[in-house]
Amino acid sequence: MQPNFRRALSGAFIFGVMLLAAAPAQSQPGGYQVFVSNEKSGDLTVISSGDFKVTTTIPVGKRPRGIHASPDGKTVYVALSGTPVEPPPQLDANGNPILLKNQANDDDKAPADKAADGIGLVAAGQKKFLRKIPAGSDPEQFCLSPDGSKIYIANEDVSAATILDAATGKVVTFIPVSREPEGVGASPDGKFFYVTCETAGDVFAIDAHTYKIIGHVVVHPRPRSVAFLPDGSRAIIPSESVGELNVIDTASQSLAKVITLPKGSRPQCVLVSPDGKKIYASTGRGGTVVVVDAKSFEVLNTISVGKRPWGITLSPDGKYLFSANGPSDDVSVVDLATEKEIARVKSPGSPWGIVAVPDPK
Repeated sequence: MQPNFRRALSGAFIFGVMLLAAAPAQSQPGGYQVFVSNEKSGDLTVISSGDFKVTTTIPVGKRPRGIHASPDGKTVYVALSGTPVEPPPQLDANGNPILLKNQANDDDKAPADKAADGIGLVAAGQKKFLRKIPAGSDPEQFCLSPDGSKIYIANEDVSAATILDAATGKVVTFIPVSREPEGVGASPDGKFFYVTCETAGDVFAIDAHTYKIIGHVVVHPRPRSVAFLPDGSRAIIPSESVGELNVIDTASQSLAKVITLPKGSRPQCVLVSPDGKKIYASTGRGGTVVVVDAKSFEVLNTISVGKRPWGITLSPDGKYLFSANGPSDDVSVVDLATEKEIARVKSPGSPWGIVAVPDPK
């Protein structure tokens, strides 16, 4: 090989390496992003799956809480509210909130900014806030229908549920329920959805086509969320006040079993593993995530995470669980193979909800 040709070849190789180094990193196969709603700072933290590092922060509006992704993963929806943040209530010996004089009538609450209420839409791929759509008064938690065409929303301060058309953002109807509606969850087959109400423990099953109430189950107070087994035969609904998980028979719309969690548990968000074998519940003031066998309903493990975990989500590959820890301003990363916390990621602003979204293909 001639010296001049050898130098040219070497230069071309070095230039090619420089181009590769300068090129933007491409999404890895199976990669995903974790979106965290920060209730007090009015934004979303985005965490990458490769290194569990924060990639960006997206301003979205006042008091973001409930958060979900569209079935295709292209859009992240987040509930926004102009109702001022209040500290967690003191609890009595039975775990029920202690109401102060006039508190039940909202006399002492700061005025709400109703113009801030709505559902915010974020483009997951571009990590960009798009717009806000009306969602009734004070939306907190919501869910999407399995096909992504409808959004079912709990409107806490007006004792109702609002139904939105996801494509147009227009209100389809609203359904009166009971005091302080909180959790919402759609059945896997899309035929009905549940709305849970905190005050009296009411759980309403609502037909997804007629919007009529087709079932009413009463559990212990403060049912916070809804999760289903993959076959839809059972729904799991927590009762925060007494540290229980309620198992609902969805065929008869009746209470089938009550699971008592470890002492100190105040269950908030419940998830079921994709294979349907395990149930995961964040325990709020308990500072843990409890693992329950989805067949025997026995408590299998208790995983320590951050302070007062609320929202939890599973990675698309099923390897990790993430919990949003409000008071400690961070997100716990739990390895589900070992059921141990392996990392903490800062998310300033009181993280509340959390969802993992696959990278666009």
